[in-house]
Amino acid sequence: MIYQKDNYYHIYNRGCDKNLIFFNKENYHYLIKRMKRSFRKFHIRIIAFCLMPNHYHLLVKQNSDIPISKWLHSIFVGYSMAVNRQQNRQGTLFGGHTKSKLIEDLKYLGHLMYYIHNNPVSAGLVSKPEQWEYSNYSECVGIRNNFTFDNAFMKEFFNSRIDYQEFFENYKPASELKNVMKKFNLDET
Repeated sequence: MIYQKDNYYHIYNRGCDKNLIFFNKENYHYLIKRMKRSFRKFHIRIIAFCLMPNHYHLLVKQNSDIPISKWLHSIFVGYSMAVNRQQNRQGTLFGGHTKSKLIEDLKYLGHLMYYIHNNPVSAGLVSKPEQWEYSNYSECVGIRNNFTFDNAFMKEFFNSRIDYQEFFENYKPASELKNVMKKFNLDET
């Protein structure tokens, strides 16, 4: 994929053979720390993310001519090397190349945020999205302040954090989410 300035992308990947990519809490925190340290340098807006035991989802916007691929390379190559050392393993951690979908229609952004933030609930890992500490849902609704949150995005698309929380809690996934999932092949993960 050719990444371009001012575009939103849904980026995701899973572990090789659907195996784990996060083996313990420290792995999750290490990747989040790598993301926090580097997104400004690469002029990336992180809108939504969720790290799951065997896959991840990112909804990001590229704000410069520096392609998102450079940011992804900077965070995931170092992460893979560190995890391989820690787990005394060799070889690829991820199942192929990172998958990216350009978000051409901005009306899908809310649906994708819902899909990303609801991932741990759908997987049965937690009963509420705010219980999953490896996503930025809690920042989006103002419960937690650990991650640099894109407040400008929230004001532009939802008016406030409370509006996003209400959107999330009242979301009716029936046909709209199914269409989004088909369009973006979200059922691949």
